[in-house]
Order: sequence, then structure tokens, then C-alpha cells
Amino acid sequence: MSTEDRVKATMKNVEGKAQEAIGEVTGDPKDKAEGKMKQTEAEAQHAKEDIKENVKKAID
Repeated sequence: MSTEDRVKATMKNVEGKAQEAIGEVTGDPKDKAEGKMKQTEAEAQHAKEDIKENVKKAID
């Protein structure tokens, strides 16, 4: 996995956590939901990259 992809996924996770927190403070369910969705997308990206790394290690 490239470091760049990990950084992007981590930034998306941070962005999602911030958006979810803003939704909590403001009481906006849309912000909360979108924040959680971004966090889920980031987790999926990390999982995808973990699989790529494991396959590469198995091949090497």
C-alpha cells in the first residue's frame, strides 16, 4: 500500500470524526450520518490496502 493512500484514508477518517462531532454539537443528524459514512469509507480503504499488502507479502 502506498503511504499516500493510507494518509488519504486517515484524513478522511479525521474529517468524518470532526463532521460527526459537529453534528452532535449542532444536533444535525445529517452531519452525524455523513461523518459516520466517511469514517466507514476510511475503514474500508484501510482494509483494502491491508489486503493488498498481505497479497504482496504472500507473493514475495
